[in-house]
Amino acid sequence: MSFSSNVKDELLTGISSSKHCKLAELGAMVMMTGRFENEQWLEPEDNSYVSGKANKLVKLLQLDIGTEEGKRSLKLIKTQEGYTIDNMLIERSCCKQAFLRGAFLAAGSVTDPEKSYHLEIVCDTKRQSDIISNIIKSFDVIPKTITRKKYHVVYVKEGSGIVDLLNVMGAHMSLMNMENVRILKDFRNKYNRQVNCEVANLNKTVSAAVKQINDIEYISKTKGLKFLSEGLRQLAELRVEYDQASLKELGDMMSPPLGKSGVNHRLRKISEIADELRRS
Repeated sequence: MSFSSNVKDELLTGISSSKHCKLAELGAMVMMTGRFENEQWLEPEDNSYVSGKANKLVKLLQLDIGTEEGKRSLKLIKTQEGYTIDNMLIERSCCKQAFLRGAFLAAGSVTDPEKSYHLEIVCDTKRQSDIISNIIKSFDVIPKTITRKKYHVVYVKEGSGIVDLLNVMGAHMSLMNMENVRILKDFRNKYNRQVNCEVANLNKTVSAAVKQINDIEYISKTKGLKFLSEGLRQLAELRVEYDQASLKELGDMMSPPLGKSGVNHRLRKISEIADELRRS
């Protein structure tokens, strides 16, 4: 089962305790699936999440859904674009949470966090996408919108923003699963960066050692190592003999011992002498 399906299964089981939140969640599902006949809402046959949750809420609220006023009805507002809701349904923060939950059940999806971070809700009209965007922004998450064919898509691509929205909608188990994935991915990324850095440093060290040995061998062939001063000659011989030794290790083998900066200075001096001999 996909991560998105797991999130929806979790949202399917949660029922708000207050009537106004039940209405907000139901209103979102009805608005997002908006098919009516004879002023009555037609449940979507291809979305079991909506039909299952909507039936529960309708029974609990004991109301009808349509576009006409009634004593116990959830009225949708018909516009030129399509159907929308009365803003009174989403005045409270808890109702915004419920509305977002219903909208996601009706038209949302989220990718597997192992692969990428992307949560989206597909809207039929721009007004619907504006409502969804404003609700998401009210929870300090910044969504983006794009037009995909005839649809208006509201989406979030930041992992932290998706985690916040899962929390807002009440998908706490999915949130924990995603956080675990994010922690592991972050650890792997840091580990890979560290390994890459160490490999790069090792490559630099090896390249430097190869050049140093080439310089020493050039001096040895052209002038002989006795051409060098005692301190430079001792270091040159150690460098050739211990080609994989670090600067610190070379310094410890010197007599008297020499610090890393001193070893580095003498190796640069040997390199300068080799370059001068090559030019002459």
